Amino acid sequence: IRWSLYNPGAKFLDPVTYNAVVTSHALVMIFFFVMPVLIGGFGNWLIPLMLQVADMQFPRLNAFSFWVLPGSLYLMLMSNIVENGVGAGWTIYPPLSTYSYHGVCMDLAILSLHLAGISSIFSSINFMVTVSNMRSVGGHLLALFPWSIKVTSFLLLTTLPVLAGGLTMLLTDRHFNTSFF
Repeated sequence: IRWSLYNPGAKFLDPVTYNAVVTSHALVMIFFFVMPVLIGGFGNWLIPLMLQVADMQFPRLNAFSFWVLPGSLYLMLMSNIVENGVGAGWTIYPPLSTYSYHGVCMDLAILSLHLAGISSIFSSINFMVTVSNMRSVGGHLLALFPWSIKVTSFLLLTTLPVLAGGLTMLLTDRHFNTSFF
């Protein structure tokens, strides 16, 4: 990406490939690094330590949300290999995602984002229940990090279903000729 920006006339990447690289970079960074690693990874590591408990409230839900993520990442990477890749931008802007990229690559990316959202929703439920129920005596004197994870989990629980609904409407626009966007 930087080489193409540094030398605009070099034609290192054609425009379709450049859009696919920028889109995949943004989606992978947001949904497969920032949310799972910075929220899920550090949350699973530090919340039990700060609450002085052995594990999270629901360890199997925690494991399920972890193991859904590699499959979702695999689908996202496959969406970039199939056909020309997803080049609709990190916002999956509807005119680009409905008309320009009509193949299976956009469908794989949408399915991948659905699975990443399911993983984040289950992790958020686990974080909220753990911080709420597993506090020790004097638990109202928690450090800032568990409270921030609880607030972030609440925000994720309210926004990720809306994102999933928008992605589902986009999927129905693509396959069933609805006209949401």
